[in-house]
Amino acid sequence: METKQRGSAWSIKLVFNLYKIFGYNFIYYLMYPVTFFYFIFASNVRKSLKIYYKQLDLPFNNYIYFTHLRLFANCMVDRFISKFSPASYNFEYDNKEEFAKTLDEGTVLLSSHHGGWATAANVPLTQNIVNIVMQEALLDGIKSIENSIEKQNFQVNIIDLNEGGIASSIKIAHALMDDQVVAMMADRANDKKYHKKLDFFNKEAGFNKNPFQIAYKLKKSILVFFVAYTNKQTYKIKHLKIELDYSVKEDLAVDTAMKEYVNILEKILKEYPDQWFNFYNFWGE
Repeated sequence: METKQRGSAWSIKLVFNLYKIFGYNFIYYLMYPVTFFYFIFASNVRKSLKIYYKQLDLPFNNYIYFTHLRLFANCMVDRFISKFSPASYNFEYDNKEEFAKTLDEGTVLLSSHHGGWATAANVPLTQNIVNIVMQEALLDGIKSIENSIEKQNFQVNIIDLNEGGIASSIKIAHALMDDQVVAMMADRANDKKYHKKLDFFNKEAGFNKNPFQIAYKLKKSILVFFVAYTNKQTYKIKHLKIELDYSVKEDLAVDTAMKEYVNILEKILKEYPDQWFNFYNFWGE
């Protein structure tokens, strides 16, 4: 599934140039009036978030809506700045040694559109090669800005799903067989054949079963991780390992693992509800 990317190339380029002149604190406070603009005009986002908060049985008002948008703006800005200056970011871990060890051995790194997942991709988390599987609906102008920033983290490789299913599948398989990391999103299925509905906050919603199937076929563990924004240029990494049951058939093993992932996701969203950045009706068709 693709969703329209908020923002414009010229505004992001302007913010990035202002950061290089005035520093991060200036940009941090600049996000307040920027957020207010979308607070007024992004009516479709308000509608989708209202559904989201209702499904989580949480209150939704103007303050919560503004905070949600502001956190998204901060994470979006950090996506670009962290690529330019990764050393200026601080990541806190539940267990850094265990997290790094799993990545060093090669794994399917399971992410979601929550918090600073894109920022974490620009900061070295392991000495291993990290292959990010993605098909993101970035506007061409925004993507050109991101690509123009000199890459500081040379251990990251992008596997573009737009290249086609066969080509991307071969690259994913080769990476995992070489004990590299393959990072994939579980909360959106770009291809309908990988779309699987599961109970999510007491109502069915669609998730991506592809990473689970890949892990089962190649006998790789799954490391679920979330990158939660906690303060300026500071994120907390939460992670949990999912072990697939290879003694049962693939469908059963995948179904069990996916339900475990959804349970983990629910707990994270209860703790950080205002960092869910799927701005559409997640329980809709």
